[in-house]
Amino acid sequence: MSEPPKERVKYIDTNLNLPYHYYAGDYKALYLRALKDKKILGSRCSKSGKVFVPPVIASPETLAPCDELVELPHRGIVTTFCVVNVPVYGREIEIPYVVASVALDGADVSLYSLIQECAAADVHMGIRVEAVWKPDGERQGDHTDIRYFRPTGEPDAPFESFIHRL
Repeated sequence: MSEPPKERVKYIDTNLNLPYHYYAGDYKALYLRALKDKKILGSRCSKSGKVFVPPVIASPETLAPCDELVELPHRGIVTTFCVVNVPVYGREIEIPYVVASVALDGADVSLYSLIQECAAADVHMGIRVEAVWKPDGERQGDHTDIRYFRPTGEPDAPFESFIHRL
């Protein structure tokens, strides 16, 4: 038996294969197919009226069915955000960049996305943004079909209008 190493192990460099299959289910599959057509779908709770995006079958709050699908606009507001100053392996993006929680108009749950086409210092809570899509023919029906969101230039949303969505 060999002796333990004298130095601490700092990292291990190896190839790792973790095969898996993801089955979206009915609602998620509808949502993903809609993205390919530049549509964002949510589902409305039959009890509370809240709209969840991506769509869910039942409300996590009321457990009531969310059987009404709703097409949402491509615009919304930044509710929270993070300025990232650390490069991500395998991702070609200039730092600093912003990842934000975007509450689409008409939705009660936010999406997470990049905010681009502006300086990171210009992003703030309440800024109005719109989706920037991959070009026609490049969308595949997955979350990357929305490349990022960018500021619209519209007036900021007042804090009171989105505090319940933080």
